[in-house]
Amino acid sequence: MATIVPFLRNQSAFEPEVVHAMSVAFDEVCRALDLNGDFRARETIAVRVIELVRRGERDAIRLRDRVLREANGGVEPASEPSSAGAGCARL
Repeated sequence: MATIVPFLRNQSAFEPEVVHAMSVAFDEVCRALDLNGDFRARETIAVRVIELVRRGERDAIRLRDRVLREANGGVEPASEPSSAGAGCARL
C-alpha cells in the first residue's frame, strides 16, 4: 500500500489511525486513477486528502469517494469504488 506520509509536513499532527485512513484513501484514489508514476498528480491527490482531513473528515471511504468524485468533475463514479478509475478524469 502506498502511504501519504511523504506528503505530510508534520505527521505528528494526526493520530496514527487518521494517517492510516488517509493512506488508504490516497492509495485507492491513485490506483483508481492509474497515477503510479505521476508524482505531481499523486501530490495533488495527497494535498486534497490532507485538506479534507483538516476540515474534519476521517473516514477513508468518504475521503476516497469525495476525491474521486472531484476528479470526475463532481459526477458519481458509475462502477464499484475499487474499479472507479474507469471514466475518471486524470488530475
